[in-house]
Amino acid sequence: MKISYSFIIPVYNRPNEIEELLMSFKNLQTNIPFEVVIVEDGSTETSEHIVRNYDTFLSILYLKKNNSGPGDSRNYGMQKASGNYFIVLDSDVVLPSDYLNNVDDFLKANYVDCFGGPDEADKSFTNIQKAINFVMTSFLTTGGIRGRKKAVKKFEPRSFNMGISKKAFEATKGFGKIHPGEDPDLAIRIKNAGFKTCLIPNAYVYHKRRISWSKFYQQVHKFGMVRVILNNWHPETSSPVFWFPSFFTFSFFVALLLLLFQVYFPVLLFVFYFLLIGFLATLKTKSIYIGFLSIRAAIIQFFGYGLGFLKSTYYLRLLRKEPKEAFPKLFFK
Repeated sequence: MKISYSFIIPVYNRPNEIEELLMSFKNLQTNIPFEVVIVEDGSTETSEHIVRNYDTFLSILYLKKNNSGPGDSRNYGMQKASGNYFIVLDSDVVLPSDYLNNVDDFLKANYVDCFGGPDEADKSFTNIQKAINFVMTSFLTTGGIRGRKKAVKKFEPRSFNMGISKKAFEATKGFGKIHPGEDPDLAIRIKNAGFKTCLIPNAYVYHKRRISWSKFYQQVHKFGMVRVILNNWHPETSSPVFWFPSFFTFSFFVALLLLLFQVYFPVLLFVFYFLLIGFLATLKTKSIYIGFLSIRAAIIQFFGYGLGFLKSTYYLRLLRKEPKEAFPKLFFK
């Protein structure tokens, strides 16, 4: 089968991000033809004027629709795309120049109907972006599940950098209405439908998460809430690994309580763990300051995810509430 690629990018009020992404498309070093499908998801600040500046350099399909969330927008884009293999990207990523060549080489040698790629931090990122990128990708903090060969759990493609064949899309009907969590849900359903999924290690993107500390907490808090819902929908994916942030959070407070009784060893274990994160982040980024920021990011990540997971467990497992009833803001209509 000859592969024809369509990149699918939903965007909501972020024209500056789209310009950076389109510039990286323009700078791709490839002879492989591709289409860029941009889906404006009910934006009040549209990207149309940016897109038109790249019409002469790229094959772009620009679509507008009412706001219905990123999952539905990706589905809409895939329905309208001309390719037979869709590469879904977030608007806040930038592509390295060899991205498409790496994807195409892999698929020609080892075809799969769904793949995911890692995310990396570019040297132009802010210190906070680099710190968050480290804790979101490090084996020490996430177990490597977001795109590493060695991971504590089987890799699930994520929609910031995810490939889906047209055949798999039509068989599964694409993304659901939940957000976040629509990407692992689709990856699980693709696998359950009999299609192969995998990680392409060198198909990485630069992921410019434009978030503050407070927004980062909100994001990982939602990740924790959503994981319980996904475990309910797909019991075969449940794993003790998902309990680790909650266990970590509970143990941290216990360790602080033990200080009142002059028991220091548990706190010293946490200090050692955080210093190790800071040390490894410093080695990777060559910045002591980013190392310290990575400690802060790791604490936010564990507490946000852990508390979100416990909250969702309480409402869904103990109170037996339906996800849409307990957390309506996690679903688009």
